[in-house]
Amino acid sequence: MEIGLFAAHNVGKEIAEIFAEFNDVPTFLVLDSLDKEGLNSKIIETSGVVPERVFYSESLDKEYTLSRLRAVGCDLAILAWWPYILKRKIIQIPRVGILNTHPSLLPYNRGKHYNFWTLVEDTPFGVTLHWVDEDVDVDAGDIAFQERIEKTWEDTGETLYYRAQREIVKLFQRKYVEIKRGNIPRIRQQHKQGTFHRSGEIDNASRIEINNSYKARDLLNILRARTFPPCPGAWFIENGARYEIRIKITKK
Repeated sequence: MEIGLFAAHNVGKEIAEIFAEFNDVPTFLVLDSLDKEGLNSKIIETSGVVPERVFYSESLDKEYTLSRLRAVGCDLAILAWWPYILKRKIIQIPRVGILNTHPSLLPYNRGKHYNFWTLVEDTPFGVTLHWVDEDVDVDAGDIAFQERIEKTWEDTGETLYYRAQREIVKLFQRKYVEIKRGNIPRIRQQHKQGTFHRSGEIDNASRIEINNSYKARDLLNILRARTFPPCPGAWFIENGARYEIRIKITKK
């Protein structure tokens, strides 16, 4: 199985390290042009991909890049914490398909801010490797592998963000041999049972109306879901001023 890798963030680096552990070199490597964490050079070094097979996100719409990717070809591609939605011309290149690393227990928390909504809506949490399907919505493709993560009262939006990163890498490592052999399930998602949220929903959902009544559980969940400094916290307005709230819950 020839596998291409789209790698970003620390998750992308660690998944490149898993290829190296098995003495495998990705057929090609696509990197995020922004390189916010400064990890692109390390990912290239770790992966062992030759320079002529390294591509960048800013050029994926260009025909010469598409032509080169088609010429290289691959059976499967992995999206390792990839921050962009792929267009059809890219999705069609791998012969078997594309697997995405998604930090939620699909079909729950498709879309944005999985670490916030799993607390606010008290939905199951975990990580998923799923197929990318050009004919369905974002994060809606068939499930390949999953691992559930149990939450505790000490969890916040921050802790779940980082736990998801660690667990998606562990899941990929455990399933790597099956993926390499092509033993990859396709389990249809039950979308009616799941949830989906857009990026713009989080701010309003984080607002505390100070004259309203809340169940204690619901209020605590909102507060800890937005506890992720230096990101904005839950908030309220009083006398025209905006205030933010963050909390820490400790088990005794």
